Order: sequence, then structure tokens, then C-alpha cells
Amino acid sequence: MLSREADFVLRNPWKFFLRTLKAFRANQGLLLAGSVAYYALLSIVPLLMLIVIALSHVVDETELLLTLGRYLEWIVPSQSKSILAELTNFLTDRHFIGWVLLLTMLFFSSLAFTALENAMSVIFNHRVAIHRRHFLISAFLPYCYILSLGIGILLVTVVAGALQVLGKESILLLGQSWSLGLLSGILLYLLGFAGEVLLLTSIYMVMPVGRLSWRHALIGGITAAVLWEITRHLLIWYLASLSQVSVVYGSLTTTIVVLLSLEIGAILLLYGAQVIAEFESIGKWGRSFEPEEFRTDLG
Repeated sequence: MLSREADFVLRNPWKFFLRTLKAFRANQGLLLAGSVAYYALLSIVPLLMLIVIALSHVVDETELLLTLGRYLEWIVPSQSKSILAELTNFLTDRHFIGWVLLLTMLFFSSLAFTALENAMSVIFNHRVAIHRRHFLISAFLPYCYILSLGIGILLVTVVAGALQVLGKESILLLGQSWSLGLLSGILLYLLGFAGEVLLLTSIYMVMPVGRLSWRHALIGGITAAVLWEITRHLLIWYLASLSQVSVVYGSLTTTIVVLLSLEIGAILLLYGAQVIAEFESIGKWGRSFEPEEFRTDLG
């Protein structure tokens, strides 16, 4: 039995899509995504350093870096090798890390989560007006999420390692030996996509204030994940075939491409949040069908 909201979307997909785009524009979605992408750029290396330092005591460094490199391609297509090289250099000199540097990395790694929480507050403004989150929860939320992200990467590393071992095996069927490499590759991709959906869904569950239905969060997670998969493959093709970014930016190429990838990813992440917000508000739409623009107290 479909809910009233789901029935409306299935009957009026184009109308819902246009409404979501208008609401995203009214909420200054591109501006919010730029802020999230900027802080994500500052945070991504310190965050990965913290995770690698912690997990290197549990799993083999080579296996850990291999897994990170594989799934960094999902976030920053064609630039994972550059980031991985920085992580490798850092691990070589990690005995020089002091408490000041560790706390600095922890601070910078939380910036993107803070910016994302503020952006979600704009998109889910109807929730903020009803519910208020205690400032201590907002202060500790990024660090709890970093811990959860580290545990998730640990589990993915273990499962990915098992699937790679499976890919080296073969089975005897009808008198012929069949390699399991293709099956292993498919399972690794599905593992990455499922992890992407779960990560996005968890963000939508945690970041907005108030209690959000897991079904609604899953809708946003699947929407953002599918859009990112399409965009990611187009971005890989563009950077490999048509892009002249290295000619224009020279030594800044890696930074520019990473920032571009994070910007696009942030747009799709916030658009998924907007889909959830509009899905929640279907019963409250006015006759004009026009979303209200977000305004500050000065507006």
C-alpha cells in the first residue's frame, strides 16, 4: 500500500521534479553547496589521515590504502592517486605527530560536517522552526560521525579484502575452469554503491533536526547516489577525453579537480535533502505550488 506522498509522486513525477528544483533554487542550493565543498576540501585530507592512523593499528596499511584508493575514486574521480600519495607520505612521518597537530586535524576534519549541518538547516527550515538541536549535540555530532565513518571503512576494508581473495579463485564447471574475477569485480562495485547509499542515508538521518523517517532518508540516499553515479562516469569521461584543466591551472590541477568533484557531490547531496524535504511537505503545498524563498531576519 503506497503512502499518499508516494502515490502523488508516481502520478506527478514531472511536477514533483520541477517543484524540487524551484525549492532548491529558492534555498540558494548552489551557494550552500559551494560552502560545503570548500570546507570538505579543507577537511578531506585531515579526516583521512585520522582514519588511516587509527585503522592502521587494526588492519594492514597496504590493504587499507588500497581500499581507500578504490573508493576515493567514487568521491574524487581521477585524483585518488594524488590524495593517496599524500596519505602515504604522511604515514611515513607519523611519528612526528604531536597532540597539537592531532587536535588541529580533528578540528579541520569536522568543518565539513558543521557546514553541512548548517546547509541542512536551510533546506529543512520547516523542521528547524519546530525542533531545536542542543548546541552540545551539534558540537559533538561531527566527531561521532567521524568515529562511525572509521568503523564503516574498517568493515568495507575487511569485506573488500575477502572479495579480492575470492577474485583470485576459480571454479570447475562442465569440465572448464571459470575465474571468479568478474564476479568479484561486480560484488566490489555493488559493495561500493551500497555503502554510498547507506552513507548518504545516514547523513539524511542524522544531520536534519528532528526525527526523520528512514524511508524518507533512503529515498534521498538512493536519489543522490544514482545521480552521483551518472555524474561520476560523465566526469571521468570528460576529464579523460575533453578537459584542458591541466593546461589552464598547471600545478593547481589536482586542487581544482578535487574541488569541482566535491562541488558537484555537494550539489547532489543537498538536492537529495531537498527531495526529502519536498516529499515531507507534499500535503502542505499551497495552490500556487511555488516554494517560499528562504529569507534571513534581515530580509
